[in-house]
Amino acid sequence: MLVKWTRCTVMDRRGFERGQRKWAGLPGEPGFRGQGGGWSRVRPGVAHVFSFWENRTFYDSFMARSHDRLAASQSGTFKNQQAKLFDHRFDVKTGFEPRFTDADLVRVAHCRVHEERAEHFALMQEKVWNPAMAGSPGMLRGLFGEAPGHEFLILSMWQSAAEHGKYRAERVERLALRTQVEADVAALAGDIVELEPGWTV
Repeated sequence: MLVKWTRCTVMDRRGFERGQRKWAGLPGEPGFRGQGGGWSRVRPGVAHVFSFWENRTFYDSFMARSHDRLAASQSGTFKNQQAKLFDHRFDVKTGFEPRFTDADLVRVAHCRVHEERAEHFALMQEKVWNPAMAGSPGMLRGLFGEAPGHEFLILSMWQSAAEHGKYRAERVERLALRTQVEADVAALAGDIVELEPGWTV
């Protein structure tokens, strides 16, 4: 599965949200698996959208045919758009599905990892971070994705901000020490996204 993560700074919120609803046409596209997104809780005006495709071939075909028509209605409503593609490498918890209806919150972490530490980083995610996150009440599902250049995306869906807050307070510092995450990671960016039900496709 291919994951596309798009973020941008929105200047015209109403226009952007109106345009976002136009993406409701996506389910007719071959290979499309789901899409959802919302607003950053940390950075005012920043929107995130996550879309999921069966594979790169279906995605490229969509980009060549229908993307520009669907995107046209949001033209001029945002700036600083960044889009990145990741290949799904493994699930966090089990049976990841690109479903947004039961979640309130998405936590996204984007890590650039030192080349010689990439395998260690992935192993620690699978063996240490995954079980810890999967065991947290309120954590629904997630995935670990990889892009060329030793870049990784960790996406987790949560029932509520309160549940996510408990996990952070209790676990994160201890796990970071145990997994030597500072030695692995060259750059880390993340955000907490409050999902907008109207953006779910």
